[in-house]
Order: sequence, then structure tokens, then C-alpha cells
Amino acid sequence: MSKPVILVTAADLTPEAVQMLADYELVFAGKTPDEDSLVALSEQHQPVGIIVRYGSIPARVMDASKKLKVISKHGTGIDTIDVAAAAARGIAVKAAAGANAPAVAEHTWALIFACAKHVVQLNERVHAGFWDKATHKSLELKGKTLGLVGLGAIGQRVAAVASVMGMEVVAYDPYAKSAPEGVRLCELDELYAVSHVVSLHCPLTERNRKMINRESLAKMRDGAILVNTARGGLVDEEAAAEALKSGKLRSAGLDSFASEPIAAG
Repeated sequence: MSKPVILVTAADLTPEAVQMLADYELVFAGKTPDEDSLVALSEQHQPVGIIVRYGSIPARVMDASKKLKVISKHGTGIDTIDVAAAAARGIAVKAAAGANAPAVAEHTWALIFACAKHVVQLNERVHAGFWDKATHKSLELKGKTLGLVGLGAIGQRVAAVASVMGMEVVAYDPYAKSAPEGVRLCELDELYAVSHVVSLHCPLTERNRKMINRESLAKMRDGAILVNTARGGLVDEEAAAEALKSGKLRSAGLDSFASEPIAAG
């Protein structure tokens, strides 16, 4: 008897994950699967489950497999899955909440440091033959304020590092009833106004889509740093680009984009 199939919208999984799924046949969709290819694979293999790493899962993909019972996000954000369509079809939608918190928190700090110290720009300058040591001024983070939009497992890890570094930490999270030691809860407008670094750690919903826009950017400090390791749709990318060009933002570390993969250039 053949094994039930799980479709993975990626090129691979870790060996540990593959071992955990030994009772299933795994079908990998590749690095950047599009909707048509996912529909074709679902029609061909009739998976009982889909593990979502890249790409979107609309109703059309769900309908391609009559055996589909569960869609699981390889991470936390489920905005790439049509949850309403899944519910209407009796398909469970799950997420690995907190599983990637250490990795994302570490990556957040990699981006904060790169922005504060202009790591990318200085690397390019050195390779171009320039030596800016005497003139470059980086941003020292000690004593500065970090504003966290979202205080879940990732946000709390980011906050812990900031506290050790001597930063003030404020956070906005409408679902948080309390905050860890060293973190002060505040309203979103205050967070924008006082933060030297604004870092996003919230899910994407229709209510907060493009929450970082011209209006919210205008409320931030001149020369603030924006970091997004959450969902791309949280940031109005055109408004952020304008803020970078004008100097309103010192720099931005964006790990997610509204449309992925982004076009070259």
C-alpha cells in the first residue's frame, strides 16, 4: 500500500523533519512554486497535507486534492493561506507558533546591527577602494530606544537582547496583558515618536496591512531605523523608499516583501 502524500512548497526540509514524516511520501515543489505548479502537483499526487514554506495556498490549490485534510505553515504567519476557504472545505490550518523564534530574533538583530553600523554600505565602499574610517559615524545603540510592534515569542527574545545592551524598550501589542521586565507597553503613536529603532513582530491582517505608511513614518524620529522580519504587507514599500531617500529613515532592514521573490534591481 502506498504512503499518503505530503506536498512541501519548498525544495527541501531538514533531515530531522524528514525523519518525523517517515510515514508519508514527501513531494517537494521547488524553491519558488507558483499557483499553477502547486495545482498540478496536487492534482497529480493528491496530498493529504501541505507544508507551506513559500508561495500561496488559495482555494484553487485546495480543490486540486480530494484527500487534503490539513495545511501547515512552516513558520508562524498564515496570511499566505486562504483560511476562510480552508474552513469552508473542512481543512485544518496550523502554524508552528514559536518554533522559529530564536532564528528570527537573531536575524532581527543582524539587521539592526547592519542598519546602525552601515555594514552593507561600508562593505561596498571598501570593495570600491574607499576608506571611510575617519569620517563615518555609526549609531551607538546603548541608551537608544527600541520599539517593538508585537510582543510574542520573537519580540520578547529581541527585547531581552536590547535590555542587555542597555537600550530602552517599548512595545505595542493589543493582546499583551503584561510585559517582561525592562519592557514598557505603550500606544502605537508613542512608540513611533520615541523609538530610534522600530521593529515589526506582528502577524499581517487586513486591519494592519501597510501600517508603515507615509502617515506613520511622519510620526517617527528623523533618522529612525525600520526593521521588518514579520510580513511584507505590513510596510508600504513605496513610502519606505521615499523615507529612505529623504533621510527620514536612516536605514531599513526588510526581510519580507509584499510580493516575493522580489524582482532584480
